[in-house]
Amino acid sequence: MPPPQACRALLAAAPRLAGRRWLLSSLLAPLATRLRSCKGGQEEAAGSGGVLRHLLLKLRATGPVTVAEYMREALTNPGQGYYTRRGGVGEDFITSPEISQIFGELIGIWYVSEWMAMGKQNAFQLVELGPGTGTLTDDILRVFNQLASVLSKCDVSIHLVEVSPKLSAIQAEMLTGGKVQSNPENKSAYMKGISKTGIPIYWYRDIQDVPQGYSFYLAHEFLDALPIHKFQRTEKGWHEVLVDIDPEVPDQLRFVLSPSRTPATENFIQPEETRDHVEVCPEAGVLIQRLACRIEKDGGAALIADYGHDGTKTDTFRGFRNHKLHDVLKAPGTADLTADVDFSYLRKMAEGRTATLGPIRQREFLKNMGIELRLQVLLQNSRDSATHEQLLHSFDMLMNPKKMGDCFHFFALLPHHRVVRPTNNDNPQSKSPLPPVAGFGELSLK
Repeated sequence: MPPPQACRALLAAAPRLAGRRWLLSSLLAPLATRLRSCKGGQEEAAGSGGVLRHLLLKLRATGPVTVAEYMREALTNPGQGYYTRRGGVGEDFITSPEISQIFGELIGIWYVSEWMAMGKQNAFQLVELGPGTGTLTDDILRVFNQLASVLSKCDVSIHLVEVSPKLSAIQAEMLTGGKVQSNPENKSAYMKGISKTGIPIYWYRDIQDVPQGYSFYLAHEFLDALPIHKFQRTEKGWHEVLVDIDPEVPDQLRFVLSPSRTPATENFIQPEETRDHVEVCPEAGVLIQRLACRIEKDGGAALIADYGHDGTKTDTFRGFRNHKLHDVLKAPGTADLTADVDFSYLRKMAEGRTATLGPIRQREFLKNMGIELRLQVLLQNSRDSATHEQLLHSFDMLMNPKKMGDCFHFFALLPHHRVVRPTNNDNPQSKSPLPPVAGFGELSLK
């Protein structure tokens, strides 16, 4: 069964876990469905001019580009891309782990629960993709430390996939106190260290560099920023949406349709598609295939949390700047560009190699994980009204359907045997029922 004693140990933990990190009300107040901000006017102007000039030159030379190529330039252009200049650190956008420590604690419980339900392997790797400032990993590590007696016979290691030197330095400071060392160039991990709780941590530039082995994977707000292709159904069939120069305003951009079918149109549109407008993220598909292959071969599970839908939405491509919607084609390089994750596409990309669960709304997942009980424990242990108010405010941000509760979803990849037992024809009643997967069903605390 999932670890009721382990869950109780954390959900009702001593107050030393409470009050560690709270955002000011003035910061939380303006946050809505997309919680992003920008820096200063001069930097924005520089970013906009640099990326836009580069794109205009490119478009004049080669013609329209795909939305995917446009997103890559706007977000990761080496000189002036949004993430390149900002590094994606916490001052540029706020995510669930920054809002409340409870979020990361419950994710940590999920991994311990699944490790126990799958037979308590003697070692596991926790692999996080795009760990941001390291806050989520830090919260998970604190949970592992709190449950040290449960994990005492398990060799746990942390593996972070991060391409940004700026962010890896921030992560290293938070997780190890800056006590890391670089690896030689011929090593797959470019940096390694020991967490403050004694767990080894390694940094990689690509998930393919992470060693094979029994692993749990985490991707929180990672897939929504990967480049997408957009397609439009017309009377003449499917055409790809491209980005081109507006002939009426030569220094501005516009969307156009490809004159004929493109390679992406041939490869990414499913024959059974019923929508008239479709967004596909091939990089997300490749990632899911890699995770599914690893889980099928080595065991473990993957937990994905992001904006998304189950193959129902059409045009979700949008930009955010200063907590407000921003024209995706205006001032590229100064705004965050994102598109909802199509979980039905991810399910197809798993190709039956693993079982899939979800998507389930964040508020349902966290409720199933016991967030209300954890909140009550922290409220009882809070000694001042300000902390009490922040606890309630943070809980509302995570759970309110009009805030983050309904726009974020959880999705999991698990080995087939985790959710469906092999049929025993001789004695079908010989084995006890499989334990439920925490979060996707109510977590029993009996």
